[in-house]
Order: sequence, then structure tokens, then C-alpha cells
Amino acid sequence: MAQKTFQTPLGKIVVRADELGICSLDFDENALECQESNVHIEQLMIELEAYFRGKLKDFYVALNPKGTPFQRGVWDILQNIPYGKTISYSEESDILKHPKAVRAVANANGKNPIPLIIPCHRVIAKSGGIGGYSGGLWRKEFLLELERKNR
Repeated sequence: MAQKTFQTPLGKIVVRADELGICSLDFDENALECQESNVHIEQLMIELEAYFRGKLKDFYVALNPKGTPFQRGVWDILQNIPYGKTISYSEESDILKHPKAVRAVANANGKNPIPLIIPCHRVIAKSGGIGGYSGGLWRKEFLLELERKNR
């Protein structure tokens, strides 16, 4: 497992990848510098730079998140939310064909091991409120605004 720490407009992130793809991305201002890398991490760094410049709308790097079948189903839905668009947790539950599982879906979003790349920031509360974000609400607001202005 390779691990690399680097700076982004969202602060320092730590990314981990195995031979199949990116396994996790964490926001961690206190992370120790680590410069191990592999082809997936290098591709992600290129894609993130383009994303933050408003030039990339879809990530193509290989992903290998670890989770239950239910969580992976939720994360698959997240990857199909178009750039610059949002859906509610209840809409996400409906797409998953589990309309009564709104809390479980929200919980799975919160356990997303690759935020930003698997865009859980595009899910908001049914009321239109921003909802939560494991990386901090300011990061979610930043990402939503970045995508809104670069649609």
C-alpha cells in the first residue's frame, strides 16, 4: 500500500492506494509527510490539480474502496451525480431502491473512504440545507461553490 501526503486548496490530504486503485483519501492537517507513490496516486494528483482549476469534471483514476455491499452501492450512486449538481439523501435512497433507508444511506455517505473523488459533497438535505460532511462543512461548501461556478 502506497501513501502520499500533499497540499490542496482544501488543506493537506493523505491518499492511500494499492495496486488496484485509490483506497482512501483523508483530510489531515497534522499528517506526517509521506512520499510513497504508485501510478494511481500520481494520476490522482494530476486529476486533482485539473479539478481544482475547474478543468476536470469527472475523475478517471481507478478506485478500490473497502466497504460492505450496501456501502459500495451507495458510493456507486454518488459517482453518478453529475458535476455541479446535488441530490438529497432521500433521492439517493430512492435511486438505491431503498426509500426508507435514508439514515442508512446518509451513514454510508459519511463512511465514504474517498471523499471528493466519490463525491458525497453533492448530497444535501431534503430541505436544501447543506447537510454534513466528514471533511468539515467549509470543505463541502468550497467544493459545491467550485463546481457551481465551473459548470
